[in-house]
Amino acid sequence: MRLNVLLFLSLSLCLALAQVSYEDCCLKYVKKMNHSTQKHAVKYRRQETDGGCNIPAIVFTMRKGRVFCTDPREKWVEELMNKIDTRGARKNSYNPSKVSDY
Repeated sequence: MRLNVLLFLSLSLCLALAQVSYEDCCLKYVKKMNHSTQKHAVKYRRQETDGGCNIPAIVFTMRKGRVFCTDPREKWVEELMNKIDTRGARKNSYNPSKVSDY
């Protein structure tokens, strides 16, 4: 009886650890994203193929927190990344603390 309980607890622990390692990984790509959806993308991150992540991906985060996994080799993905980078550079270019009163 003790052996069965110990085996069950060990198996449960292994399954719990395995689920945690796959939590933030993309398992497949969206094929395309229409223009109105792309406008809501606010940031992105790269997923590398290491640990539990089996595919490289660019993960876009939308305004309300929804995420989309995309293929980094697609041209539209690179274009959307550039748009987000440009928006960020434009937003950060104005610094009120550096404005002179003269």
